[in-house]
Amino acid sequence: MKIKVKKLYPDTKMPTYAHPGDVGMDLYSREDYELKPGERKIFPVGFALEFEHGYAAIVKDKSSLPKNAGIHTMGGVFDPGYRGEYNVQLINLGNEIYKISKGDKIAQIIVYPIVIAELEEAKELGESSRGEGRFGSTGK
Repeated sequence: MKIKVKKLYPDTKMPTYAHPGDVGMDLYSREDYELKPGERKIFPVGFALEFEHGYAAIVKDKSSLPKNAGIHTMGGVFDPGYRGEYNVQLINLGNEIYKISKGDKIAQIIVYPIVIAELEEAKELGESSRGEGRFGSTGK
C-alpha cells in the first residue's frame, strides 16, 4: 500500500518504521515542551497523509512512554479523506514533569483496514453467552 506524505514544514521528520515488519510508524515532536502532571497537549507533527478509502490511520502509544513516564495518547483516529496536519494529543498521567525535545518519538501511527458498518435499528438483539455481562462478569 502506498501512502502519500506531504511535509508541511522543511524540518518535519517523516514518520518511520523502526524495524522491518513493524506495524507502527514512529511520530516525532516538532517542539520542545515540558508536559506537567495531569496536563494534556496537542503536538502537531508537521505532515498530512493521503491513503485509500477502506483504511484509517490511528495514533497509538509508544510502549515505553506509558510504562516509564505515564505518558498516554488520547484520541487519534484519522479518516482517509482528511488532508490536514496530523497531530498527537498527549496526557501526562505520571507524577513528574516529562520533558519532550524536538525530534523525540512521542507516539506511533498504525494504518488499519476498516469495515464501514451498515447500521440497522432493531427492537431486540440475539442471545449470546455473555449477554449483558460487564466488567468482572467472568469472575477473577
